[in-house]
Amino acid sequence: MGTSTSKHRRIVDAVRDRIRSGALQPGDRIPSDTEFVREFGVSRPTVAKALQELQAHGLVQRKVGSGTFVLRSEVQMPRSFGLLISGLGKTEIFEPICAQMAAAAQDYGHSILWGADVRRSDPSGEADFALGLCKHFALSNVAGVFFAPVELVEGQEEVNDKIIDTLTKAQIPVVLLDRDYLPYPERSRFDLVGVDNRRVGYTITHHFFRQGCERVMFVAREHSASTIDARIAGFMEAVVNHTGAFDSKLVHRCDPRDLTNLKKVIDRLKPDGIVCGNDVTAGQLMHSLDQLGIRVPGDVRVAGVDDVKYAELLRVPLTTIRQPCVAIGEAAFSAMLDRVDNPDAPARDILLGCELVVRQSTA
Repeated sequence: MGTSTSKHRRIVDAVRDRIRSGALQPGDRIPSDTEFVREFGVSRPTVAKALQELQAHGLVQRKVGSGTFVLRSEVQMPRSFGLLISGLGKTEIFEPICAQMAAAAQDYGHSILWGADVRRSDPSGEADFALGLCKHFALSNVAGVFFAPVELVEGQEEVNDKIIDTLTKAQIPVVLLDRDYLPYPERSRFDLVGVDNRRVGYTITHHFFRQGCERVMFVAREHSASTIDARIAGFMEAVVNHTGAFDSKLVHRCDPRDLTNLKKVIDRLKPDGIVCGNDVTAGQLMHSLDQLGIRVPGDVRVAGVDDVKYAELLRVPLTTIRQPCVAIGEAAFSAMLDRVDNPDAPARDILLGCELVVRQSTA
């Protein structure tokens, strides 16, 4: 958790504690912004952020010219929220996201129910596990479910539809993590917390052209999630902006470990840059290119997305886009509390910014 986040959290926790203890009663005026600045040694924007969060959760109300007042007592039963993430333990970015959600839940006196799939190597087993866990959450009457739709398996659309249908019938609020379950650019009626994947695709592709590339292609695995389609849209936009045209053959969906197919594609398209849907694909592709005697970055530049731990440990350290996992986790839990308190509010896209990390693979 960042420093500014920690400071605003101290104020939120302090006000909550005073309400719980009875030191502040409904109708009482809480300390002014100036008093909070002096008490906690923070800036006014930090105080404003804390008060906005308290107001969003219906605990206080700010009245112009009068101050901020307690709306209600915070006496509530602890809630349990379910994590339905088929890639947990296999997709590295989800671990820090979930850890931050668990920490945020603990701050509020709530809990997160985790599910671990022991059949991670079997795609069909993974889908079955997700369905089973969904049914368990529905029967357990959890207060909400964080859902990262199933990807990279045959029939994933049907699996995701069944999960959403089960949770909807059980009237359980859902916050989507990282991706929607509908194909891009369609949008479901649930809150979604992640990054702007179209901008991600544009940013990484724009970097290739700035490095002097003239023919850039995009490689993704079959049955990838809607996030990859959004990144492809950003890739296409960057290519058109830089070259004035677009050839659909520049987007290739394949197994990056298939040497025969990969060699045919490289020989036909002759790219000098390859954007990969994520770091896993990029790592596998670079290994295949090495086996084919194609040098990175000498013959072709390569980049991924996510900035997983091993990205900088590859034989040629990987240029990538770093996702703000901790911030995503915090934003997701806040979104869930808002959704529970305001079930009829319009669905929101909460998209956080990313950071381009340049390493030797695009040097």
